[in-house]
Amino acid sequence: MIFRRKAKNDEAETTGGFFGDEEETTEETGTEETESGTEEPRGEGPFDSAEVDPAILTAEDRIDLGALVITGMPGMELRLQVDETTGDVQAVLLVLEDSALELRAFAAPKTSGIWAEVRREIAAEATRMGGTASETEGPFGTELILVVPVEDPEGQIFSQTSRVIGIDGPRWLLRATVLGRAAVEPDAAPPMEQSLRNVVVVRGTEPMAPRESLALRLPEGAQPVEGEEA
Repeated sequence: MIFRRKAKNDEAETTGGFFGDEEETTEETGTEETESGTEEPRGEGPFDSAEVDPAILTAEDRIDLGALVITGMPGMELRLQVDETTGDVQAVLLVLEDSALELRAFAAPKTSGIWAEVRREIAAEATRMGGTASETEGPFGTELILVVPVEDPEGQIFSQTSRVIGIDGPRWLLRATVLGRAAVEPDAAPPMEQSLRNVVVVRGTEPMAPRESLALRLPEGAQPVEGEEA
């Protein structure tokens, strides 16, 4: 489902310009603890909310979706996958031209990351579906390249390629799936990768079971655009 929010002049603003018409760059400064216990700047995101200046989370170019705070790019659409029965937001989809980035966040244990285990399970499921899964080293670490059969609305079967990226953070796992041209053509990938680096995960302090989805919500002032579906 695509959403829109009211502009400052009270006129509806479509998601095509949801992130503004002029590109802005915002430097983020996070920290991570070394083995000695001291902190040093984290080079690149995605970041945990505790690693950034709180003012960043409420900046005008940021979109607060609850567990995820994102920054888009000019021309990028924000789409939310919503459960029609419960109304819960299940995933975030950032769409730019013929590429997309799907984002989901999950709780993880304090002591260790879970991406390695989840990655094996995703690969096994792709194989079960008659597809293939191969590991490769990308800019965010070990990721998966999946090629799986997909049926289109006309009933035709075709192969869909995607990149599945996992980032283990403090008590969370952020899973990002790159779809479309950016999944197969390296020159189309940078906007999707930069959008992923700009993500801030808001884990919260409440106890949660490992792999439980972190709660997402509609952005403030967002309204469904009738007749549009993600």
